[in-house]
Amino acid sequence: MRLVALVESESHVCCRYRLTAFRGALASAGHTLDFHALPQSLFGRFALGRDLTSYDAVILQRKLLPRWATALLRRRVRRLLFDFDDAVYLRDSYSPKGFRDPKRAARFRATVEACDLVIAGNATLAEEAQKFVPADRVTVIPTCVDVTKYPLASHSANHGIRLVWVGSSSTLQGLERFDSTLSAIGRAVSGTRLKLICDRFAEFPGLQVERCPWTEASEATEIAACDIGIGWVPDDAWSRGKCALKVLQYQAAGLPVVANPVGVQADFVRDNITGFRANTTDDWVRAIRTLATDAALRNRLGGAARREVEARYSVEAGARLWVESLSRLTTARMAG
Repeated sequence: MRLVALVESESHVCCRYRLTAFRGALASAGHTLDFHALPQSLFGRFALGRDLTSYDAVILQRKLLPRWATALLRRRVRRLLFDFDDAVYLRDSYSPKGFRDPKRAARFRATVEACDLVIAGNATLAEEAQKFVPADRVTVIPTCVDVTKYPLASHSANHGIRLVWVGSSSTLQGLERFDSTLSAIGRAVSGTRLKLICDRFAEFPGLQVERCPWTEASEATEIAACDIGIGWVPDDAWSRGKCALKVLQYQAAGLPVVANPVGVQADFVRDNITGFRANTTDDWVRAIRTLATDAALRNRLGGAARREVEARYSVEAGARLWVESLSRLTTARMAG
């Protein structure tokens, strides 16, 4: 099957992790995948799809187009797929206007109803899509990581523990809401440092911060040089739709993770198996102290996390789901 993805850009994190990563495996299964940038101009939107008629399927990634543009695209292409990994039908956690947005919701419904297949990053997102189309037109393919890019953390005994958080300027807003707990950890667990891998940085009183500018080339190695991954998100509707990529990255590097159990973080982080769940500041301090004083425990939990990522959230695992979904799509089209 000849596929083309309409994306914001090929360098965008969603494109890299949810499409580009699977390109080789799709090719091995007999599929090709090209990329086209979504047009921004009104003229480009009116022409959308005219140059895509030779493809067997078009994947619209994440973008909610005006309903008239979605309708035009649907009429011009053979099959239309929608891939999304956020609660795009809502505003995000940091919007001063609140979560609900009738325009986004209407565009989301129109997009889902127009598609032959909807690919959701987790069950919460899939359930939202299933409000508008039959369940067999929606499938879950989680965001996956290339485990081979991540060296394993060493977890040697030392006198100082290094926490790690990776993200962007936009998601750092969430961590800044968590400042009082981070400061409490720094005061309670002597020698603790926080490595921020980001394009912007913040300070937390009582907790030493290491500034590590993000680069795609160094990201995996910088994560693996740490001891514990941390994942905190606001407990709200937007965050429950997140796919927790950073948690998977920590786990791919063999790090135990401490996270609040919101959305899929509750699935990825299990107490005393792959890390610890934490809600209150006391929970967080207790979990970090426990891991900081026991290198063998960090090694055990981090190893279990790595094995789970390999089995369920690796590029290989995600590629199998893509190939199966495309096979069902082709079969359904032939039967129709």
